[in-house]
Amino acid sequence: MAKKKKPSFKNYLKWFWGIILGGFTIVLVLFLYTAWDPFDTLPSFEELENPQTNLATEVISIDGKTIGKYATENRTAIHFKELPVNLVNALVATEDERFYEHSGIDFKGTARAILKPGSGGASTITQQLAKMLFTGRASKNILKRVLQKAKEWVVAIKLERQYTKNEIIAMYLNKYDFLNQAVGIRSAARIYFGKEPKELEVNQSAMLVGMLKNSSYFNPLRRAAKVKQRRNVVLKQMTRSAFMTEVEKDSLQKLALDLDIHKESHKDGSATYFRGHLQKLMRTWVQEHPKPNGEQYNIFEDGLKIFVTLDSRMQQYAEEAIDEHMSNLQKYFFKEQKNNKDAPFYELEKSEIDKIINRAKKNSSRYKRLKLAGKSSKYIEAVFKKKIKMKVFSYKGALDTIMSPYDSLRYYKHFLRSGLLSIEPQTGHIKAWVGGIDYKNFKFDAVAQQKRQVGSTFKPFVYATAINQLKLSPCDTFPNIPYTIRKGKYGIPEEYTPKNSGEKYGGMLTLKEGLAGSVNTMSARLIDMVSPENVVRLAKAAGIESYVPANPSIALGAVELSLLEMVSAYSTFANSGLRVSPMIITRIEDKNGTVLEEFTPKTEEVLSEESAYVVLNLLEGVTQSGSGIRLRLPWEKPAYVTGYPYEFKNAIAGKTGTTQNQSDGWFMGMVPNLATGVWTGGEDRATHFEGIGKGQGATMSLPSWALFMKKCYADESLKISAEEFEKPENLSININCNEELVVEGEEGEEGEEPKEVLPEEDTDF
Repeated sequence: MAKKKKPSFKNYLKWFWGIILGGFTIVLVLFLYTAWDPFDTLPSFEELENPQTNLATEVISIDGKTIGKYATENRTAIHFKELPVNLVNALVATEDERFYEHSGIDFKGTARAILKPGSGGASTITQQLAKMLFTGRASKNILKRVLQKAKEWVVAIKLERQYTKNEIIAMYLNKYDFLNQAVGIRSAARIYFGKEPKELEVNQSAMLVGMLKNSSYFNPLRRAAKVKQRRNVVLKQMTRSAFMTEVEKDSLQKLALDLDIHKESHKDGSATYFRGHLQKLMRTWVQEHPKPNGEQYNIFEDGLKIFVTLDSRMQQYAEEAIDEHMSNLQKYFFKEQKNNKDAPFYELEKSEIDKIINRAKKNSSRYKRLKLAGKSSKYIEAVFKKKIKMKVFSYKGALDTIMSPYDSLRYYKHFLRSGLLSIEPQTGHIKAWVGGIDYKNFKFDAVAQQKRQVGSTFKPFVYATAINQLKLSPCDTFPNIPYTIRKGKYGIPEEYTPKNSGEKYGGMLTLKEGLAGSVNTMSARLIDMVSPENVVRLAKAAGIESYVPANPSIALGAVELSLLEMVSAYSTFANSGLRVSPMIITRIEDKNGTVLEEFTPKTEEVLSEESAYVVLNLLEGVTQSGSGIRLRLPWEKPAYVTGYPYEFKNAIAGKTGTTQNQSDGWFMGMVPNLATGVWTGGEDRATHFEGIGKGQGATMSLPSWALFMKKCYADESLKISAEEFEKPENLSININCNEELVVEGEEGEEGEEPKEVLPEEDTDF
């Protein structure tokens, strides 16, 4: 038998180098094959220069705060200089220790990962960025994954040549999806901690870096304990890389996650109604302002910056004021409805109530989904009658309950709605916009979308027309007797004789007393003196855009207008008769900071400076002796008037308004550099307080105005004027009537303060 030949060392050596060189050759060929890109799968130079990322459009307030975004992905790119050092240290220590040493591929790390599985990932930060930008999710097919990995290598090297290390870190953190609408590091910092990235503490940065391993698994809102463990691993890595001491690490590892969630969906955050209105305007803007290449801007992906006139501080105060008063007022409305068999409606037949609820049903998302699915009317009716578990809105938070969809529709009809708008008269800048009590549940905007009867708040336009045309003085007197406009005049089909509240007549009244007391006979007399056509003309010039009939009944507010129109028109009085059209955008920039358009308001003289000042003087009388005197009284408060007493001492020109059956309550108030209006009422006009005590404008809307202004005055940085209105030089109209404007309180028992007595708000049309 032949002796078996023993392999020589030389053969072993040949095999060793053959494997090494063969493997290297395969890798080299694969690398070159991918680099030559025969199937055009690699990104071009232009794509590397401008990697495709969806960037959120930011809405930035006048004081520099981001108050909202429009986004497919909620991403706002930031520069490396805006990142805190601790965040960069945490990233490098955890994801790529040799990041500043390699050129895109860490061969040492790759070798370690191959020879010692589980010792750490082979991908560098640059490779991870290449994967996010150009290769996407890892393929399950081994061959495809090998080619994908090769492509990542080539792209990583190209990225390293194209960008600095700092730029790569910024791009990586800007691209990563941290979940919960937090795409990119800026959104993550704002959503999880309510901070800008630069403000992140070490432990907070460590948590966010820990999420980079797998944000779906390390989700702070679902697996807080796991996220904390992962954060502590990052802190340990930072210690290992000498970015902190053991003592610092031990101290930080003991801390809770300390999340401060600030969701940034369109339904959440500040100025939701305002952002909804702005989005509609931007849809029109992008159609009229294409890109240089002719394409249309996408407000959800192109990273525009919209600089708006809203002040984030005033917006916050406005939202707080509405919430405080409406949550309090609602309690009394619910209490009253317990004794109303048709709650929350008054004076409606069952058939009329059924129509209201059926209309609400057809407007509901539930109904629309069922119709879209092709369900029959019978099936839909059964669904709406079946009791189910659901969450419903309350001022104390969402309530878990069991009720039918029909019951929920009626439940939501119980809630009174409210809107607030504030404008700087001199610039037309809208400073605060609250369109309702809760955007998630009540999306209809009470500022711009809704039009309701304005009641006595329209009377100042009648007085302004008379003053501007006839040079009437606040001191001019007229008899307080029924006044009739004959049939046929101004085209009216029958005689028009409006009644005073409580049918109180007699004596002589000055113009100032007439407006302060909202006396209907005075308004009827004045509109007949100047004609309805001239009143309409002035109102239109002041900013009313809706149709206003040239009819004597408008003297008492029988016209439907929006809160936006009313505040805009009232601003004309506070700006010396000069109308400045309201504006909400100052400029729009693209993602690179290039200004695409700057905006300036339109101006128009409506009243003489003298006439405007006299109107303000009349309106000051409303807060000195009329239905707005609640702003000044120090007396005992009714519990349903939130925050009372207010005890304002400064000049305030204002007017309350209440429509028939207390369906709408208004208050318009002005100080020299701010005009603010509030509307309150039910979604349906049949939803209202039964009596005028709680249902008048002085109760439903004035408190929200007062709370808002108190907050604004408390913030001295806003510089809201507490001065007198500027008096024109050489005023020719007499405003000094030598009259004492006081409200007489009822005499109480000895030692008691007098109770508050307000003039009744007139609601007869």
